[in-house]
Amino acid sequence: MAKTTPPVEKNQTIELTFEDLTHDGDGVGKVNGYPLFVPYALPGETAQVKVIKTKKNFGFGKLLEVTKPSEHRVEPPCDVYIQCGGCQLQHMSYTMQLDMKQRQVQNAMKKIGHLEHVPVHPSLGMDDPWRYRNKIQIPAAERNGEMITGFYRKRSHDIIDDMETCVIQDEVNDRMVEAVRRIASRLGIPAYNEEQHRGVLRHIMVRTGQQTNETMIVLVTRTNELPYAKELVAELHETYPHIKSIVQNINKERTNVILGRKTKLLWGEEYIYDTIGDIKFAISAQSFYQVNPAQTKVLYDQALKYANLSGNETVIDAYSGIGTISLFLAQKAKKVYGVEIVPQAVSDAKMNAKLNHMDNAEFYVGKAEEVMPWWKAQGLNPDVIVVDPPRKGCDEELLQAMIDMKPKRIVYVSCNPSTLARDLRFLEDGGFETKQVQPVDMFPQTGHIECVAEIELKVSN
Repeated sequence: MAKTTPPVEKNQTIELTFEDLTHDGDGVGKVNGYPLFVPYALPGETAQVKVIKTKKNFGFGKLLEVTKPSEHRVEPPCDVYIQCGGCQLQHMSYTMQLDMKQRQVQNAMKKIGHLEHVPVHPSLGMDDPWRYRNKIQIPAAERNGEMITGFYRKRSHDIIDDMETCVIQDEVNDRMVEAVRRIASRLGIPAYNEEQHRGVLRHIMVRTGQQTNETMIVLVTRTNELPYAKELVAELHETYPHIKSIVQNINKERTNVILGRKTKLLWGEEYIYDTIGDIKFAISAQSFYQVNPAQTKVLYDQALKYANLSGNETVIDAYSGIGTISLFLAQKAKKVYGVEIVPQAVSDAKMNAKLNHMDNAEFYVGKAEEVMPWWKAQGLNPDVIVVDPPRKGCDEELLQAMIDMKPKRIVYVSCNPSTLARDLRFLEDGGFETKQVQPVDMFPQTGHIECVAEIELKVSN
């Protein structure tokens, strides 16, 4: 068979018209049917493009100049947008972002799940898709004898040190990172040197309760001791009264993982609090808590709607975390059983249930795929199962455990349309029917989309 040669060569400059987007938001243009993927290009645009890599069936290009811009092209408000890579879609109107994300889910349903008949509704977006993140974790380093903080440049561990602000972060978090950097630098606290594995301050993490305005600062260090801790802590909490907690996390490993296992309280409370809807949550340094609480409420309201609870149901929440979805469900259910593999999260969930005076939610440590068959053997028959797995989706054993339990309804909350579509196919083959999917934009300006799927047990004739 003759070897096909791409119609373009590396380093060649061509004019290209774009017709589509990848699921990451890169523009797709074709040369004689050969696709080129080009970041920051939009459908309908014509541009000068430099070919940077060619493979047998597709290639990659770099956008040089847009000669015919799309009506959906906007000026990114972030000064370091192209360097950073934390956001991928700031050059795209928010309307187009929401449309792109809906199509991404539709494509996954069609190509992976073979469920093109299932309605995928328009994405639920934000009125103001900026400054929504309630948590920032930012590396520290030293340059020319000064401490610097900033996100890494794309695909590197080189810090962008002229970064003044992050336009998707809560402004309080921005100011707190700058305050820690300024005070630590003045006190002479050494920043971490990744190459030599020396120095002290590795990361600054800030969490803010958006409804309560309570702030927690987490100082991630390589060493057990934090020099000048007393002075740093005193200046921070005396200057910024909204700070409720200052914590040191110790991470001695050579690793890309930000937090270590050991955490000690330097000042204030161990937890800060925030509310989603009517429910209050205690958040520690290590807690998993959604970074966009405004859209989390939209997401959970949708999950509650699809669960269709009347007050008499028994519900299982697999991957229950610190109890966020469980407690939303407990408002309307007779009984909720949460299962979660992380012991600390289960402790937090129990505390959150107590905090909200909810005695109809119980939480257990374990793998959902092992605990659920045991529950079934004990005679627990749920009416509804809610599942919110990580990006890799559900293990087949968990999907099978759900199928074996035969609940009337399953509500699947997903952060990855591809694994959602794969798992829905498995559930469909096991006797369930996907009724509808609702995308919710939890992460504006990025290529990520969350979804809620409503699934019902097929009634056999």
